[in-house]
Amino acid sequence: MARDYYEILEVAKGSSADEIKKAYRKIAVKYHPDKNPGNKEAEEKFKEAAGAYSVLSDEQKKAKYDQFGHAAFQGAGGFGGQAGGFDDFDISDALRTFMDGFGGFGNFGGFGDIFGGAGGGGRASRKSRGSDMRITLRLSLEEIYKGIEKQVKIKRFENCDHCNGSGGSGIKTCQACQGRGEIHERVSSFLGQMVNIRPCGHCQGEGMVVENKCRYCRGEGREKKEKLVTITVPAGVSAGNYMTLQNEGNSGIRGSLKGSLIVVFDEIEHPVYTRHGEDLYLKVVLTWPQVVLGDDITVPTLAGKVSLKIASGIQSGKILRLRSKGLPRIRGGGHGDLFVRVQVDTPSKVRGKEQEIISQLQNMYAKDMKDNYIRLEKFKP
Repeated sequence: MARDYYEILEVAKGSSADEIKKAYRKIAVKYHPDKNPGNKEAEEKFKEAAGAYSVLSDEQKKAKYDQFGHAAFQGAGGFGGQAGGFDDFDISDALRTFMDGFGGFGNFGGFGDIFGGAGGGGRASRKSRGSDMRITLRLSLEEIYKGIEKQVKIKRFENCDHCNGSGGSGIKTCQACQGRGEIHERVSSFLGQMVNIRPCGHCQGEGMVVENKCRYCRGEGREKKEKLVTITVPAGVSAGNYMTLQNEGNSGIRGSLKGSLIVVFDEIEHPVYTRHGEDLYLKVVLTWPQVVLGDDITVPTLAGKVSLKIASGIQSGKILRLRSKGLPRIRGGGHGDLFVRVQVDTPSKVRGKEQEIISQLQNMYAKDMKDNYIRLEKFKP
């Protein structure tokens, strides 16, 4: 049984529009796919919240829901008409609701105002356009640092070459729905007489039918093709960020509008660097003479090699900071920092002259510290 929309958004039935919007924002931010990559449970909660908000934020839908509950939308293409509550409300719809309502919420993931939003339209326009597509694009840190243009092969519906997208000849008004694209059915229930509205199965909601269907596309006016899509990735993106390419999704039936292509970014684990936001972390392993006497070393950055001074007497575990040597910031400009952690390499075996020299040093320490050559310090976990 579908959950109550007010319960989903955790608001009272008499809540104002601002209170409903604020409640939705809180839940949407918490369960947004960018903050919960790969978490199916969070994705379902995100979709559920978007579905509830799409009803309660619309005065007419809200009034119907307050009067009839979920029954007001059953069979009418609404939310809640199926047993699961939101089976017909996919992640693209949820993201579109989120983007339309709040423009991506700043810096944690949507980037609708930078990359172009998911496009308007909402559910009312789904009959007249193709479906959205979603792909994952894996990037290396080097590609993320510079930004890159990538070409990706995808399979999508394109206009049929044999009928030029028309679906055939002899196009006329659908007699089953009288060109409305919808079937209206009057039914009786405990609430009284109600009208269920569903897409016309005879014309697939188009309102028009093809008498002489193209034998290649069977009247749909489209066929699957492999296409090369160019994706311009801005510098500084992170795993879970996404961008929406309008008109790069599936073509609709018989020449109607194309859907969008949602590109979700993923990050390939780097063999050397660890990433935290725009900052990078790197460990360098030095010899005992280097940390005792000091040294000038060269460390790699994503922009090239740089010099780093190792002060004499530096302790193992010390972290050095190279400012602005991290990843670029998508918003606000500038770069993060590169943090270099020093670790001393203790040789597991020494022989000959090395052993002799180290033994001499050990004796010197023992003499200076009166045979007690250990130092006790408070342990800070």
